[in-house]
Amino acid sequence: MGLTKSSVGIKAVDIGLSIEKSENEYVIALAGNPNVGKSTVFNGLTGLNQHTGNWAGKTVTNAKGVCSSKKHSYIMVDIPGTYSLMAHSTEEEVARNFICFGKPDAVVVVCDATCLERNLNLVLQTMEICNNVIVCLNLIDEAKRKGIRINKTALSQKLGVPVVSTVARKKKSLTTLLDTVDNYFDKKMIFKPLKITYNEKIENAVYMIEQILTKKGIDGVNTRWLSLRLIENNKSLIDDINKYLGIDINSDDEIKEAVNFAQTLLSNSGIDENAYKESIVSSIMSVAEDICKDTVKYDKGRYAEFDKKADKILTGRLTGYPIMLLLLMFIFWLTVSGANYPSSVLSNWLFYLQDKLHVLFDILKIPPIISSIVIDGAYRVLAWVVSVMLPPMAIFFPLFTLLEDSGYLPRIAYNLDKPFKKCSACGKQALTMCMGFGCNAAGIVGCRIIDSPRERLLAVLTNCFVPCNGRFPALIALISMFFIGTATGTFSSILSALILTLFIILGIVITFLTTKILSKTVLKGIPSSFTLELPPYRRPQIGKVIVRSVFDRTLFVLGRAAAVAAPMGVIIWLFANITVGDSSILNICADFLDPFAKLMGLDGIILMAFILGIPANEIVLPIIIMAYMSSGSLTELASISQMQNLFINNGWTVTTAVCVMIFSLFHWSCSTTLITIKKETGSLKWTVLAFFLPTIIGIVACVIFNSVISIFV
Repeated sequence: MGLTKSSVGIKAVDIGLSIEKSENEYVIALAGNPNVGKSTVFNGLTGLNQHTGNWAGKTVTNAKGVCSSKKHSYIMVDIPGTYSLMAHSTEEEVARNFICFGKPDAVVVVCDATCLERNLNLVLQTMEICNNVIVCLNLIDEAKRKGIRINKTALSQKLGVPVVSTVARKKKSLTTLLDTVDNYFDKKMIFKPLKITYNEKIENAVYMIEQILTKKGIDGVNTRWLSLRLIENNKSLIDDINKYLGIDINSDDEIKEAVNFAQTLLSNSGIDENAYKESIVSSIMSVAEDICKDTVKYDKGRYAEFDKKADKILTGRLTGYPIMLLLLMFIFWLTVSGANYPSSVLSNWLFYLQDKLHVLFDILKIPPIISSIVIDGAYRVLAWVVSVMLPPMAIFFPLFTLLEDSGYLPRIAYNLDKPFKKCSACGKQALTMCMGFGCNAAGIVGCRIIDSPRERLLAVLTNCFVPCNGRFPALIALISMFFIGTATGTFSSILSALILTLFIILGIVITFLTTKILSKTVLKGIPSSFTLELPPYRRPQIGKVIVRSVFDRTLFVLGRAAAVAAPMGVIIWLFANITVGDSSILNICADFLDPFAKLMGLDGIILMAFILGIPANEIVLPIIIMAYMSSGSLTELASISQMQNLFINNGWTVTTAVCVMIFSLFHWSCSTTLITIKKETGSLKWTVLAFFLPTIIGIVACVIFNSVISIFV
């Protein structure tokens, strides 16, 4: 049966791309490469009128918001940043599908004015899909600073679409962008978008298929662009088109015959599948280059001089890695030192509130046992997790985002690309590993940027080998007690950061080794290549960095941790307070685990504390203190020296401290991270492996270290 107009229905709703709008609203898609300021443009236009979520069936987040000009109301949709619409990743698929099937009234492609030629690749690909394109030259101030001059009028004439320059941080330039969009919809500007012409053989093949598609009445998609993709045999795209149109395009004999004939014709002319793709890409790049030759001028001696000099140092063979390690040490020092005071203030306030809750429960005549379970159990553990987690995350994540915003984070990925390649993994894993220092759950979510499912799993399974900031307090406390001794002040904090950095280097080494082993066994495969952009260095936007890191990362992670901490607090209270004979359940379990724990250089109490500390690593030390002091709830000591005396009196040595630090570095992830792994992978199998993999490594490492020390001491 042939395809007719009546059989081709628009199914944007079915694939989660439909945007509801009123009669007087326009839907605007914001597209652009990563790091061009697209989200800054979006945030500046929509303010607080935003909503975020996931694209249907995808693990890629979306954001949409509303804004109004003097004439119209707009629904702005911030589609994923992408370098291309050739769809090699989930982000590219989502961006391509929304532009093609989401039926936006216009697409604003945000470009980095400092590297326009590379950005025009996306502009030209977008113009192949739809005619309603507006080019936004963002970071025009950076371009001027680097001596780059862009002739907007000439650029607009060559592209055949409106071109407007902006500095996204400045509201006035965004008003200019809205005025341009208004004029576009009011038909005050008449444009004829540029159409790329490929070589004659490709054009003939495209024309043949396009004629058949037009005859079949497939008018919901740009038929020329669809013809190009059918020749390319993009199965992912064809599946999405079938869902969108509600048909099976491959089932039509005429279309199938036309595509096969076109592919055969090209093949006989020496243009196979790879040569075809190369020809398409090179044609687009050639057009972009020709456009920039006539519209972009550079002042000699000024362009990217600072960037070149900085990159020689920050990505140099001899200097790149030492600078990374020094910066890592500095961030840890700043995080740990800076978190002490706010953590103390927050802890005092939350535990002051705990006392008030006890008074309130007494007034309400709530039974003491219920009061103790709720307040000393659920609330106390929750308060502890919040007071210990929030301050370091509130410091680390903005610092991490500052590195990202300034352009240094991609340099880290560049430096670590070769080591990950040798492990048959993707260089993007460096970015997710860095994010794991703040929180492993956030690092797991960050693995979405990795295109290959195999390499994404490698990154997910090994992310927990770098310690999150939840493990820092315990590591720093043990370093202070057993390695620094009486040293105080700035020297003490720097020495702590140095020793902590050495432990973290151990975690990074294990990350590489485990990745290599996994890639040669259960996750075999060849490492994929990826486009690694070194964006220009920029002055970070401090205010927006803080807001973005707090809301997108800190509160997200804290919310998941809090959801688990409260019910786990009840379980911890029950273990500590329910007795069998003269012993609590906690002590009975600790006695049972003690022989095995001794092999690891630990004791049963320590091992039990790690088990009960699964909701958050922050409560492991408090549980140990609680058990040693035989108190019924989490207990905090007034000083490090008191804690040291308590541990030594219970048999701790330097060997014990090192084994605890090793096991803290390598053991099962917290419940928040495990829940995130289950959501991201959709597999219980991989979640179980993510639980046991670091645990086995930690047990083996502790047993080996303890055994070696026992031989020589």
